[in-house]
Amino acid sequence: MDKTIHKDHKLLSFGEAGRGCGIYIHIPFCKQACHYCDFHFSTSVKKKGRLVEMLCKELLLRKAELLKSEIQTIYFGGGTPSLLTSEELQQIFETVFANFNIAENPEITLEANPDDLSEEKLKMLAASKINRLSVGVQSFFEEDLRLMNRAHNAREAFESIRLAGRYFENISIDLIYGVPEMSAEKWRKNLQIALELGVPHISSYALTVEPNTALQKFIERGKVKPVDDELAREHFEILINTLKKAGFEHYEFSNFGKPGYFSQNNTAYWLGKPYLGIGPSAHSYNGDSRKWNVANNSLYIKALEKAELPLQTEKLSVTDKYNEYVMTRLRTKFGVGIAEVEEAFGKNYGDYLLQQAAVLLKKGLLKNENEILHVTSKGKFLSDGIAADLFYVEEE
Repeated sequence: MDKTIHKDHKLLSFGEAGRGCGIYIHIPFCKQACHYCDFHFSTSVKKKGRLVEMLCKELLLRKAELLKSEIQTIYFGGGTPSLLTSEELQQIFETVFANFNIAENPEITLEANPDDLSEEKLKMLAASKINRLSVGVQSFFEEDLRLMNRAHNAREAFESIRLAGRYFENISIDLIYGVPEMSAEKWRKNLQIALELGVPHISSYALTVEPNTALQKFIERGKVKPVDDELAREHFEILINTLKKAGFEHYEFSNFGKPGYFSQNNTAYWLGKPYLGIGPSAHSYNGDSRKWNVANNSLYIKALEKAELPLQTEKLSVTDKYNEYVMTRLRTKFGVGIAEVEEAFGKNYGDYLLQQAAVLLKKGLLKNENEILHVTSKGKFLSDGIAADLFYVEEE
């Protein structure tokens, strides 16, 4: 068997990552609904072909938004982008590459589910412009996957990653911790399996109970035990320590990468770089405003058929930008630069930042290293709450 591994793109260092702009393409289809998920998707794929046509039409209608920008990342998210056929992928790529200024070696990521990654599918993806896979494993244990209502089983979770390694070098997997009744030993085993498979990037998230999801209803009815914050905290500590020993860098709260394998797409988000969001429910950001598409496949298609953009726009104030900067940077290894805040938002915001940070510094939740604020090990699991304490709240 031929071993075709994608190595044709330059993996940027953390300092280089995030230059240029990105395109996010939302593929709103799934085989079945995961119990914890509140993203926009449909389990009916009847309109998939037509929706892909409208994705391409939206790309054409909005190309002027990034006319002078170099596109360094293209990200297929969802939903389940691995449901796309080779023809549908090619249709999208032809539109993107013909109408945008694409960098010489862009990072092109496709989210995939393990049950889609047959050898035939992997060969097709490896023959396309995709050079990075993000695989939604979530767990290597059958009982966890059943609780989440994932479409794949434990064997498929393992085999898909083993097989993907024959065709792709740059692979990320998602794992969920804090699952009710998941022991510390089982969580360690999940991580050990991932390490044995040799993946260079892991994104790991605590199981959260989103409103109006099946998981919320099951917990309310007593069919599933409530999510335990202390259990999640224990798993998080195991996660950090295990991956650090294995040579991974904890470069963002939920993301761990071997050197050279940090996600350029996600890093660009955290650095506040512009991106164009295409597809139902997709968000866009240009530094001054945020836009988002209607979260309805039928309404999205109908609007684009009339050459109308089903968008809403929010103009961002200086305070909005400051708060977003604090929220995103505090989650990363970059930290919140005091001088950078003053330069970007004004000295009053820098003074406010230091004033709000004082208590957190005394509590040992923040540290000031060369005038850059970082969350301490003690504060890591509380980073979102710490960010909220640093937010600027405008008086009525």
